[in-house]
Amino acid sequence: MVNAVLDRTSLPLRDYHKAKKLMWNPQDIRYEQDKTDWANMTSREQDLVRRALTLFLGGETYVTHDLAPLLVALRHSGDHLEEEMFITTQLFEESKHVEFFADVLENVVQEVDDLAEIAGENYRGLFERELSAALGRLLTDHSRAAQVEAVVTYHMMIEGVVAETGYYGIFTALKTRGLMPGLVQGLELVQRDEARHIAFGLHLLTRLGREEPALWDLIDARINALFPLAAGIFSELLEDFLPDIPFGLDLGDLADYASKQYMARTGVLARARA
Repeated sequence: MVNAVLDRTSLPLRDYHKAKKLMWNPQDIRYEQDKTDWANMTSREQDLVRRALTLFLGGETYVTHDLAPLLVALRHSGDHLEEEMFITTQLFEESKHVEFFADVLENVVQEVDDLAEIAGENYRGLFERELSAALGRLLTDHSRAAQVEAVVTYHMMIEGVVAETGYYGIFTALKTRGLMPGLVQGLELVQRDEARHIAFGLHLLTRLGREEPALWDLIDARINALFPLAAGIFSELLEDFLPDIPFGLDLGDLADYASKQYMARTGVLARARA
């Protein structure tokens, strides 16, 4: 028998309601000024923005492809309807993120780099190998351990470190110079969505760790194993632009920001474990 009574105080259900209240449509973003700003950029500036946007689009496409198995695992591993409801909003939001980055590349940049040519070993390792394997495993393995590996990969590393740091870098570069307001607006909205996704990941890891305390060591091991891949993505992106990276971007600053995201997530989990 299905129990339809909801836990109104749970974080997943509260963020499910936030997702409804904070709905946005990529088609509402206007790009007239972005097109002018793009035309006035140097070729190196254009090259960096185009590469970053292509990697963003690729990443959002990967996570849209791969998230659904977590919904399957939650359905088969217990009574977690509020969590399932939240995941439905995340699936929708990831699709909107794909639409947004595709719109900028098609309408403003009017060119998309070949992802296979610009994605480095760390990017491919994290998205093609680790993400696809961890989420794909959930189709047949609904165990807490399998969920932990998937959520650390997806929510902690890809969203919590890679996406947050990448968006910070491009957002800061453009916002401080008053450039491409449509892109900047969209990045703000994407980051607002991602904050809920990361909070859900922390919630789910906390629940799983408390239900099966032996999993805390697996959580730590998985985070530490994947962080070098996540951090390495930014070196891959910027190495061709050194030493004078466009927009004054600094590789050290991005590395510090990524480390702060890593420490923030591990700090929350350490407090939950105590």
